[in-house]
Amino acid sequence: MLRAHAGSRALLLGALLWRLAAAGNSELPTAVNVTWSSINFKTILQWQPKPSGYFYTVEIHGQTSDTQKKCILTTETECDVTDALRNVKETYTAHILSVQSAGMDNFEEPPFASSEKFTPYNQTILGKPEIQNYTQKDSKLNIVFQDPLTPYMFPNGSFQSIRDIFKHDLEYKLYYWKDQSSGKVRSCSSFYIFCSYIMLHNFCTTLRTSIFAENIFLIFFFALQKEATTKSNTFEISVDNTNNYCFYIEATIPSRRENRTGQESMVFCTSVGRTILDGMYLVNCHAVFSIARKKCFDFEYISYFFKV
Repeated sequence: MLRAHAGSRALLLGALLWRLAAAGNSELPTAVNVTWSSINFKTILQWQPKPSGYFYTVEIHGQTSDTQKKCILTTETECDVTDALRNVKETYTAHILSVQSAGMDNFEEPPFASSEKFTPYNQTILGKPEIQNYTQKDSKLNIVFQDPLTPYMFPNGSFQSIRDIFKHDLEYKLYYWKDQSSGKVRSCSSFYIFCSYIMLHNFCTTLRTSIFAENIFLIFFFALQKEATTKSNTFEISVDNTNNYCFYIEATIPSRRENRTGQESMVFCTSVGRTILDGMYLVNCHAVFSIARKKCFDFEYISYFFKV
């Protein structure tokens, strides 16, 4: 009788402690603004706010794989989860658990925030290709470039490239244009005059938010450059042997619905009979187009590059 009474008291005490622990965890704030940031399959999970008096633990849930814990009892607001996403075609969800130091030993589930679903193969951003060599000889422009590398390794310790993962889904686009008076510099100057005209007539504010402004910019931009596509690591294109050319390369996955096009490589220009200042002006010209595209006819940014 006495032994049974002692047993019931122990059960009652255990239940009380469990309820207290559960109540303590339920009062912990949960993470907000949970986002995935991924380039070349290097994937960082980020969230807010900074914890005070509690910790975070990240759980990665795959559709078919076992749950993995990362960044256990961390006070940071980001976590490198690359290693937990090796099956890049699987879809994952992250749980950001709010826990106390002893809370991991409790049987109840701590409060948590969930991320949006993330599939690395479909959503990681394609990084910048590295241009290794380029030559312009007579009427041929030859370019050799390297695939961006991923954090994942082969058994021999070498890093896998994005080509090793995407295989035939991967393509590269080359954008190129003539330099000097026959190419992008002259057209850049024309674009500057066009924008100045708009500013003088106080139309920029109206155009900035209109479809007309977007279409006008695209007409100016895309009319100036040509493009080529390859599934290899080289381009060989026919060019006018009386002109130099500038170019950049982007990786692309045509089958994607989002993040189809990757980051731009550095802009390079051939240098047959060109001075250093010519090259600088051409690269600045490309920068004008990139900035103007984002700022939508922001006169201050455009005039900074032209210094007219």
